Amino acid sequence: MKQNYTLNQLPNIAKEILATTTCKVLLFNGLMGAGKTTLIKELVKQLGIKDIANSPTFSLVNEYQTTKGEKIYHFDFYRIESEEEAYDIGIEDYFYDNHWCFIEWGEKVKNLLPLEIVNINIVAITDNQRTIEID
Repeated sequence: MKQNYTLNQLPNIAKEILATTTCKVLLFNGLMGAGKTTLIKELVKQLGIKDIANSPTFSLVNEYQTTKGEKIYHFDFYRIESEEEAYDIGIEDYFYDNHWCFIEWGEKVKNLLPLEIVNINIVAITDNQRTIEID
């Protein structure tokens, strides 16, 4: 899937991702400000979390629980300096626990990622328009 969208269309993009994704580990790629966190916030909202999703830039991982009791993990590895830091938080337990894992800056832990992942590439075209490509 590759398409352009505006921020108003974000709920539809999120619905399409959730409906077509067969893997629960999603890797979000894009430059700073491309809209990775914004898309993840919409995804967790549609999965039914009660809390407001925030970027886990400083904590590395935020855990959410849906209204159905399912767990969602949101990772932001922007600030880590080595894969060892990811090991320290027990990254393997998260990735192989069959819960949703939304990962930002995954290239910093590329050797630790599961073999089966969905790559979501986001490019900002204007302040309000993005291109998304899903592999």
